[in-house]
Amino acid sequence: MKKTLFDKIWDSHIVESIPDGPDILYIDQHLIHEVTSPQAFNELKERDIPVFRPQQVVATADHNTPTQNQHLPVQDLLSRKQLKELTHNCEENNITLYGLGHPYNGIVHVMAPELGITKPGMTIVCGDSHTSTHGAFGTIAFGIGTSQVAQVFASQCLLVEKPKKLRVNVNGKLKNGVLPKDVILYIISKLGTNSGTGYFCEYAGDVFENMSMEGRMTVCNMSIEMGARGGLIAPDETTFEYVEGREFAPKGEDFEQLKTYWKTLKTDEDAVFDQEYSFDAEDIEPMITYGTNPGMGIKLSGSIPVEGGKSDAKALQYMGFKPGEILLDKPINYIFIGSCTNSRIEDFRTAAAYIKGKKKAENVNALIVPGSRQVAAQIEEEGLRAIFEEAGFTLRQPGCSACLAMNDDKIPAGEYCVSTSNRNFEGRQGQGSRTILASPLTAAATAVAGKLTDYTKQLN
Repeated sequence: MKKTLFDKIWDSHIVESIPDGPDILYIDQHLIHEVTSPQAFNELKERDIPVFRPQQVVATADHNTPTQNQHLPVQDLLSRKQLKELTHNCEENNITLYGLGHPYNGIVHVMAPELGITKPGMTIVCGDSHTSTHGAFGTIAFGIGTSQVAQVFASQCLLVEKPKKLRVNVNGKLKNGVLPKDVILYIISKLGTNSGTGYFCEYAGDVFENMSMEGRMTVCNMSIEMGARGGLIAPDETTFEYVEGREFAPKGEDFEQLKTYWKTLKTDEDAVFDQEYSFDAEDIEPMITYGTNPGMGIKLSGSIPVEGGKSDAKALQYMGFKPGEILLDKPINYIFIGSCTNSRIEDFRTAAAYIKGKKKAENVNALIVPGSRQVAAQIEEEGLRAIFEEAGFTLRQPGCSACLAMNDDKIPAGEYCVSTSNRNFEGRQGQGSRTILASPLTAAATAVAGKLTDYTKQLN
């Protein structure tokens, strides 16, 4: 029987199938952070259950961490308590923790891939919806709730229904200035935020084949924003080259043997999907959102829809926009380049290449936040810090930062922020804040212009 990539990985991890019910799925890698793990640890303690396989759990501190003065005690009492609990729980259960100050510390979905923890063919879970990021490597990776975190702690397995299969094809050549973030924002704007509900999505076509691993991670990261349980891309030479040589990647003969297996992880010809969509790369332009969900997206040069569900009156009222409005030249006072969607070195290289020799507009507060200590080190080594600082941008220490209002980096009420994050919900970046999702290039260009601008005319 012909199988999809998703089938191959899922079926190879089934411990037991319950007739007319869920599967017991084996989990290769469990990632945790300070926000969703305390309750799960407490549940295990109350029931006197040990963590079954601590060697398959890796922890980091990211959501609540400050992005300034990380060498000092954390000022926010709740954040300090959560970080202290994470440290205590990891020590008590013999779990590897990359806490604040550790060279491997970073956003969970940035540090795991860059360390070689994420590898093709795995099942990966985390108490975080954007675990889908790891699907870029050809893994089944998805977010789980706190009770499921406890379930994996206790058994290294998960009781879960197998999702249906969806494939999104994008073929052709992308226009100059169109980044992977624009590709996924375009897809979600066309399909809607519920199109992936009940599905696991495979991204296929030469556009994804030609993307870097950073770009693929950006795409898979936002699979959850169209309602999918996760997204994945078949591993290839780009994947293998990225993984090889990383700290916790297999070495030598072990790597070569695994690589032979990884090459089999692709959808068989004539395998059947439950749903399939196709798009032309030539139709995609730099994208921005105008509403309060990631599906409310338009081309940078486009106008807000006048009719239909996309012109949600409540969302437009919150954002201060009107149906039919063109957002070019809209003044913007805040930009944020960071988050598990766009905080890898490629994102900062792209932004710095545009910014070099320019200055940010006086009205703009421009925040640059690397996704990990390793990315921060690369920014230093490649001379990007000087480019950002000479242009007036503020470079911070790693963390989730202004992606979500769980730390100090909040956007003031009523202000617009062009953000490279993944969600533009009401209050996502702070109470009353207004988020416009975009690529790192769009964010950088906005910071320089002080407003939304069509920068594509300036590109070579």
